[in-house]
Amino acid sequence: MSRIRSKKFQEKVTSAAEAAALINNGDNIGFSGFTGSGYPKELPGALAERIKEAHGKGDEFRVGVWTGASTAPELDGVLAATDGMSFRMPYQSDPDMRKAINSGVTDYADIHLSHSGPQVRQGFLGNLDVAVVEVTAITEDGDLVPSSSVGNNNVYLDCADKVILEVNAWQSEHLEGMHDIYYGTELPPNNVPIPITAPGDRIGSPYLRVDPEKVVAVVETDDPDRNTPFKPLDEDSKAIAGHFLDFLNNEVAQGRMPKNYLPLQSGVGNIANAVLAGLLDSNLSGLTSFTEVVQDGMVELIDAGKLTIASATAFSLSPEYATRMNDNAAHYKKHIVLRPQEISNNPEPIRRLGVISCNGLIEADIYGNVNSTHIMGSKMQNGIGGSGDFTRNAFISCFVTPSVAKNGDISCIVPMVSHHDHTEHDTQVVITERGLADLRGLAPRKRARLIIEKCAHPDYQPMLLDYYERAEKAANSLHTPHILTEALSWHARFLETGTMKA
Repeated sequence: MSRIRSKKFQEKVTSAAEAAALINNGDNIGFSGFTGSGYPKELPGALAERIKEAHGKGDEFRVGVWTGASTAPELDGVLAATDGMSFRMPYQSDPDMRKAINSGVTDYADIHLSHSGPQVRQGFLGNLDVAVVEVTAITEDGDLVPSSSVGNNNVYLDCADKVILEVNAWQSEHLEGMHDIYYGTELPPNNVPIPITAPGDRIGSPYLRVDPEKVVAVVETDDPDRNTPFKPLDEDSKAIAGHFLDFLNNEVAQGRMPKNYLPLQSGVGNIANAVLAGLLDSNLSGLTSFTEVVQDGMVELIDAGKLTIASATAFSLSPEYATRMNDNAAHYKKHIVLRPQEISNNPEPIRRLGVISCNGLIEADIYGNVNSTHIMGSKMQNGIGGSGDFTRNAFISCFVTPSVAKNGDISCIVPMVSHHDHTEHDTQVVITERGLADLRGLAPRKRARLIIEKCAHPDYQPMLLDYYERAEKAANSLHTPHILTEALSWHARFLETGTMKA
């Protein structure tokens, strides 16, 4: 049975190549996709071929690309490889995309995920010419059953001049009913409070809406999301997870948190899954999550009866767990709510629900400032994503990282970060495999000694302590002592010699 149940939309079915022919040089395109799920699978490749053909003739053909977050090689990768992407926002993680950004071929705006939808609505980023959105099905009434991510899809469908839909039969038809698409957000002064009082609250519709007159093409696909398996848990990840869970349990013991914690948010990656694995081994129950992505560990917690509800905007599942989700979506939709990212990442419910955030970083400095986006100050890695949305507004904001990188040649605790994404005012807890530094209520000098003692690797602890103690004597003030001529010398030494070690 066709996933396109509306006759009006059946009449618009065409090939990916024919749909790509409707996109013009200079267009801004809003693509679906968030952490490798729910992105269009066929149209981007067809568009890339069209761009390469134009370039082969000496013609200009470049487009702006807006998404929910990162996508996959079939979208970011193929388009970046054409040198035909003029602009990209708000988050990416593809190697070819990263190369295009760092070589100056593609302009990149690294935008907080909660800000990206409103900026599109404002028209701040220019006109949105085309939306290309993957869906699971189209109902008889022309409503769209969302796919494995929501992201900015509702915004793009509303704001675009033209819409191209990809209807993907690989996505489970039982996803219908899992989503909660809230259409109450508007620009000031017409915005109203978001009526979410618990992570599982449903306040909208299971469907995305679209003006059928704007839909210029429908492409049928049957391609899987490109999911990357998580690495096996290593000892550092297990140690970091252990410190984090010990900290939460102490908060419970101190009477600052209920026994089942507060709603959890975790970034994507190995350490985040180690934390979830630690929760699986605990005797906890009644856990909830208000986060961006549903990961493997959350599926395990649901199966174990420990996680009652997970609110997110997308899946970020390994191939094994994506198959499990597809096979059992009818069950999981009782425990999972997928929302637009302007809701999942919105500061208002994050603050009100008392979310506990846990995100990764590239480096932190001795005062608690965090760099989560740039390598050695200038080289863009992935973008800030939603970490700023959650860090600034969480009840408790935590950052996790191994203490060293590059086989010990880089210390992830440095005198001064080479790029600021999160300031010391927002960072409350820093955790490495060495230990945990609870920075709440501490003046900068006390923060510095605690981070050096608890989080820094032994190879770098003496160097950090030497820098700090000399800074106390040499700085022009004792509030946040720095030696400005040396503060970034560790990074300069790495670029010159390949190691931060003296």
